[in-house]
Amino acid sequence: MKYQCKNCGTSLGYDGLCWRCRAMKERQEVLAWTDEEIQEKLRHLTANAGKLDDYRASEYATLCQLMEIRGICPPQLQRAALEAGAFSLAHLYYHAPADVRDGLILRLMETQSPHEAACLMECLAMQGDDRALEILLELERHPRPWRQQLYVDPSVYAQCGGWTFDGEGNRLQLNFDTSYALVKEEAGALSSTSHFPHILSAGVSASDPSSAGATPENSPAGHSYSPVKIGRIRQDRCPHCGCSIADILILDGRDKRLGFLGIDGIFTASCCPNCVGFSETSFSRYALDGGSEPLYSELEISDVEDYLGRNGIEELSSNSYVLDNHPVPIFLGAGSEDLNIIGGFANWIQDWQYAVCPDCGRPMRYLAQIQWDTVLENMEGTLYIEFCPDCRVAAMIHQQT
Repeated sequence: MKYQCKNCGTSLGYDGLCWRCRAMKERQEVLAWTDEEIQEKLRHLTANAGKLDDYRASEYATLCQLMEIRGICPPQLQRAALEAGAFSLAHLYYHAPADVRDGLILRLMETQSPHEAACLMECLAMQGDDRALEILLELERHPRPWRQQLYVDPSVYAQCGGWTFDGEGNRLQLNFDTSYALVKEEAGALSSTSHFPHILSAGVSASDPSSAGATPENSPAGHSYSPVKIGRIRQDRCPHCGCSIADILILDGRDKRLGFLGIDGIFTASCCPNCVGFSETSFSRYALDGGSEPLYSELEISDVEDYLGRNGIEELSSNSYVLDNHPVPIFLGAGSEDLNIIGGFANWIQDWQYAVCPDCGRPMRYLAQIQWDTVLENMEGTLYIEFCPDCRVAAMIHQQT
């Protein structure tokens, strides 16, 4: 390559920053906005709410930055968006007040358009209170004419908001309203401040072993303790391709930062990192002592070659990602293609996808996303990790363009 990224040195075919450094630069710029600048941007968005449906408009980009990087979307902006009929960006309506919810319901019950109905159900799912559940359940049991032109039921649209319901109308929560980023450890230890300042609440230091229920005896040499690890290589090998099996995510739920997950022990999700992209879903069974057993299934293709090889496996296991000190906005992961995130909402490359637990048959909870090219150079796509806490089964889902 003729050029190198001016920040990280990555080889490029153009002069400037690589896409990952551009994304980081954008986040830094948004994090540097003053309160006065944010209020001015909110006033502008409220006055121009009709442009929030146009992904090409600067207002659309500003709204995404406010919601995803700063965690800001006040009720007055939600009301203006409702009045303007802006429904394409569903998470704009996350936990909107009751009057906005009622406005969404009114539009949904009046519309004759399948496309508008789909958008409104996603918005109502993001609002997500008990009345929203009642309406989507009613539409599931008594479909409107536009349902015939949609591919899935209202219970699937509810999943957009991180929840769904069963046949009796019971709510099933599918995600968490807390989120943490994984960041690269610098010089063998994390700094005492977060990589995402200004948007965070008080928390504990990532390098303080007293913040975790486990001890750091098994931490790699030169690394401080982290309750989360991506990519630990095992001795067993994949029966399909012969690649080493990886504990793709190890997470100590006893760490105070991860208490919101309700995992009272060490969670481990295991798969073949080479074959996971050739299966609809890969499953493993975990024990809270850190043990994990892959549950092998048939692949969508036969005669899979080990594309990773020893070099790829070593690269995967040598990454330095650790848990950041403080929580981040829950939509930060949804708007980022370069961040590995625990909790919150995922950046689904395709549609949202919640695996069905092979034991109990219920939808599994979203736990984390790992961007493949952050741990394996030139590997495409994202790995989504879900789990059933009752059956102690983990699911790994690969998506890419």
